[in-house]
Amino acid sequence: MKVLIADDHWVVRESLKQVMQRLQKQLAVFEAATFDEAITTLREHPDMDLLLVDLIMPGFDAFTGLHRLRTEFPEVPIVVVSVHEDVEHVIRSVEQGVIGYIPKSASGAEVERAFERVLAGEVSFPRRIIKQSSNGAQRAAPDAAGEPSVDLLTNRERDVLSLLGKGYSVKRIACDLSLTSHTVRVHLGNMMKKLGLADRSATIHYAVNVVNDAKLSER
Repeated sequence: MKVLIADDHWVVRESLKQVMQRLQKQLAVFEAATFDEAITTLREHPDMDLLLVDLIMPGFDAFTGLHRLRTEFPEVPIVVVSVHEDVEHVIRSVEQGVIGYIPKSASGAEVERAFERVLAGEVSFPRRIIKQSSNGAQRAAPDAAGEPSVDLLTNRERDVLSLLGKGYSVKRIACDLSLTSHTVRVHLGNMMKKLGLADRSATIHYAVNVVNDAKLSER
């Protein structure tokens, strides 16, 4: 397994590498201290299995940088490791298609659990941060028990919601489900109406929580 750790602090890179090596014995670790170094390494190793990236490092302009990474290397899964602990940074990162977001303040155990989920093919987002969102109360129309009701959705809408919660872009959802991007957007629009979601950010917020709660598996 090939992993690229992109962070301008060598101590952070070393700490992340040690955690990864404990979890994955056969691991080839590459390091980058700048955005340009990360781009160069990814071009030299197009078969990279995972990218761990900080939002703040030389040459990297946060979400513009994430967009460039997702555009140029769409097959490389990305996990953000950041000092930012506000819901806006988490949601905007999810919008760019990352599969995980780990605050640098997380404990060693939390970081290890996040990596375990990612290595198992799951997503990992800090629910304690996401729940701070001011959209939380508006994210969906509650059912009689006070919980958001995914029962309002069709199976296809649930499929779209599940992939959205895993950090997939509209284009990738369309590809995975053999749909057009326009059809995926129609499903998203229908979901927003059914669940009372105000905008796409609120929809992503809801999708991430649904995936983490594994509600979609209870069909």
